[in-house]
Amino acid sequence: MVSRLLPVLITLLALLPAATLAAPPASAPLVEGQDYEVIPDGKPFAPAKGKIEVVEVFGYTCIHCAHLEPTLAAWKKKLPRDVQLTPVPAAFGGYWIPYARAFYAAQQLGVQERTHQAVFDALHKTGNLPIQNASAEEIAGFYASQGVDRAKFIAALRGPVVDQQLAKAQDWVTAAGVEGTPTIIVNGKYRVTGGGNYSDRLKIADRLVARERGRK
Repeated sequence: MVSRLLPVLITLLALLPAATLAAPPASAPLVEGQDYEVIPDGKPFAPAKGKIEVVEVFGYTCIHCAHLEPTLAAWKKKLPRDVQLTPVPAAFGGYWIPYARAFYAAQQLGVQERTHQAVFDALHKTGNLPIQNASAEEIAGFYASQGVDRAKFIAALRGPVVDQQLAKAQDWVTAAGVEGTPTIIVNGKYRVTGGGNYSDRLKIADRLVARERGRK
């Protein structure tokens, strides 16, 4: 029974309002336990030499992630060369799983970036994709409408590479103490918890990135 309730509980956590505390002024120090939490023994999800990683743990089915996406996309365009933004799909269970698998199938086929916003829109604007009980055929049909080969997509969706990537994401998200989406994690070390809105959260992330850069 607990395992059946877990996706519902995670969804409720994701639907909680954002923290009411705004990002601290640039001149004020960040406060552990308020602006961010330190992840014990935390490590980047996909470390790259010379790069500071910022992970967004997200779910396509999460309305808050859909709301964040335009702000995040604009922020990504301005990132310095030594910072990489890595989306990691949350696979908490239930209806989170099909779309987490779809993310990795799209990534395997080289179409993830160009279809990312379209998936959010199909789920939360047009209703062309169902939030719950989405079948492989329905998801593949949507990607086909975006110009992706349907048979190749289904093969990737059901394949061992996606199995491995999904397991890695699940293990990392659990170890990072993620309980809802969207969650921003800097270099595997810091989980952003402050910020009254999405822009504030990203300002905190910027300052944590600067902290990591100073440690090089």
